[in-house]
Amino acid sequence: MAGAGRPDQPEGDGSGAFLRCFGRQVKLFRERAGWTQGQLGARVGYGEDMVAAVEQARRIPKPEFVDRADEALGAGGVLSAMKEEVARARYPAFFRDYARLETEAVEVHAYAGQAVPGLLQTEEYARAVFQMWRPQLDEETVEQRVAARMSRQELFSRRAAPFLSFVVEEVVLRRPFGGNHVLRGQLEQLLAAGRRRNVEVQVMPTDREDNAGVDGPFTLVTPGDGEQLAYLEGQGRSTLVTRRAEVRGVALRYGIIRAQALTPRESLVLIEKLLGER
Repeated sequence: MAGAGRPDQPEGDGSGAFLRCFGRQVKLFRERAGWTQGQLGARVGYGEDMVAAVEQARRIPKPEFVDRADEALGAGGVLSAMKEEVARARYPAFFRDYARLETEAVEVHAYAGQAVPGLLQTEEYARAVFQMWRPQLDEETVEQRVAARMSRQELFSRRAAPFLSFVVEEVVLRRPFGGNHVLRGQLEQLLAAGRRRNVEVQVMPTDREDNAGVDGPFTLVTPGDGEQLAYLEGQGRSTLVTRRAEVRGVALRYGIIRAQALTPRESLVLIEKLLGER
């Protein structure tokens, strides 16, 4: 399931070096302006600690920070030109190509058997998922990954909204990641998402004797200007499938999975029932 995989960065990932370069640029422009970190923070609406963390590459700034800093420091677009790469650095290296495709998608279809798909997760649920990884992630990395996951959900409010469908295993909806209160909020979010006109949420009952999803989770994505692709992820690695024959196979499997699952309406009834049990 896209975005549910391990969020640490593999060796060879260049995001750390890029963020250090970006931080040095911010510091150079700030010093040229004769400002302290606190003075810059006041001008861009952030605290001194945030400015220090960005300059030292300990925090990944949001796009609005980059734009505000560029304007306040008179950087002439130098900082803003790096905004896209800064945003990409929020994701683990193995996920970045898919993340770019997702922002341009006209259709996304996902089958999930381990956790709620990232596009549907609440902030609390996402944080619980990241905090469960072993070896443990430091809190700063957890928060960066949570912020990145939440930013992906801007897809729902995009003009010319894409069509999104999800099939989630029933057992996933019973796992209290983060505690029952977190699961309750997650079930409420699933209900809200499933009631959107451009979103369909289906549940695969645990008692099904036939389930075409035994090979594991996957996502199908169709960019606005290209052909459908398949994304497979697990154990900190990913595969973007582009060969037509392979993609057709994954799409065929998804069609069978959807037919085997509860209908969208039946699924919402089940989610409401599970919510009532919490």
